[in-house]
Amino acid sequence: MTLIITVFVVSAALIVGVLWGVYGRMSKGTEGFILALAGGALLLSTTTELVLPSKEATSMTWVAVWLLAGAALFSIANYIIDTRFQSSQGGGLLAAIAMDGIPENLALGVALIGAGFHEVLALACSIFLSNLPEAAGGAKEMKSDGMSNRRIITLWTATAIILSLAAIAGYYLMDTASDKSLAAVRCLAAGAVIASLATEVFPTAFHQDHNLSGIAAALGVVMVMLLQ
Repeated sequence: MTLIITVFVVSAALIVGVLWGVYGRMSKGTEGFILALAGGALLLSTTTELVLPSKEATSMTWVAVWLLAGAALFSIANYIIDTRFQSSQGGGLLAAIAMDGIPENLALGVALIGAGFHEVLALACSIFLSNLPEAAGGAKEMKSDGMSNRRIITLWTATAIILSLAAIAGYYLMDTASDKSLAAVRCLAAGAVIASLATEVFPTAFHQDHNLSGIAAALGVVMVMLLQ
């Protein structure tokens, strides 16, 4: 039940965000501030809830290897999507959106193994915060490109389903895994999340709200410390 509730709440942020982007208003500054806030929160919660626990199950060498592997896999996949797909095509757009969210949701599913909601609250809140402005901003861009509201909502709903499945898969596929295997997957997912923060989240946040993005990121760190 904890898994279903957590995944539903986190994925619901995408739907709320896309409706906000299509029918409501969110300034670039607000979007950038929330993105930076979520980025700072994700950086700390990923480290404390995925990377540090892995050090208890395996050596620092393997933690570093899997972290770098996760970052490399994300970077390669991101490069392929950027170069192979047209941004105006629905399939490429959906692939790019999903690529950013899959590591986060996979990490959430793995983090929930053997843990209660309170233990992953910081990570779940961080992902929720990042989903909201990402969906709103993406929906606004699609609308300005002439895409219909119905198609925009359909694409983001499909994305929410894909990301929910990633979290559920992370939970059930690794539920009976050994501690070392679990540590490897945690670090792999964490590396991908960190790479997505460096290449997508923080640059976008700075571009949209360069004056306050640094403060927002620090606030995100403080928020996670209060929740843990």
